[in-house]
Amino acid sequence: MNIHPSAERIRKALSIRGLKQIELSELTGINKSNISAYLSGKYAPKAENLVKIASVLGVDPLWLSGNDSEAEKIIPKAEGIIPLPIVSPKPLIGKIACGSPLLAEENIGELVEVPDAVGCDFCLRASGDSMIEARIHDGDIVYIREQPMVENGDIAAVLIDNEATLKRVYMSEDTLTLIPCNSSYAPMSFKGNELNSIRIIGKAVGFTSVIK
Repeated sequence: MNIHPSAERIRKALSIRGLKQIELSELTGINKSNISAYLSGKYAPKAENLVKIASVLGVDPLWLSGNDSEAEKIIPKAEGIIPLPIVSPKPLIGKIACGSPLLAEENIGELVEVPDAVGCDFCLRASGDSMIEARIHDGDIVYIREQPMVENGDIAAVLIDNEATLKRVYMSEDTLTLIPCNSSYAPMSFKGNELNSIRIIGKAVGFTSVIK
């Protein structure tokens, strides 16, 4: 089996940074199984994830992908110090005022520091237990990238009559189905005129858990 060159370079950068695999997963928002596959060389990170990993590890994405450029910029390891990612404040959306733009001032409860590599536009605080099988618990901060469409099976923030909810989204020709990640809850399906009160506002790209 051919091992992709990014695997060796990710391992090298992790060693120099003094980071573990689980820490790379948490800092980038990329799930552990994908990180494991990248480190084994089974397949290369897609461009979006490559940029996230490079940002956290402090290297050039081209070098990380196997390009033998001179852009190998790895910050030397400092014993006992774990480098933190660059962060920026993102709005935490509260209850959405009827008819107002999503990021209007009246909708923003506070600002949350989010790693730049995550690539989110705003955050939501999860409410209830409908997403616990996706490890999203009541009170967790979920990072959302604003976009009007998502792939089937993606977890998305969906606006229903000015109330935002997190669910897995499945779309067919004339039906939108929202599926909780908790077998105790039934899916919700919408079609016809019901779709007029529903809008996908973004894809979930990571979260910070309140569970220790």
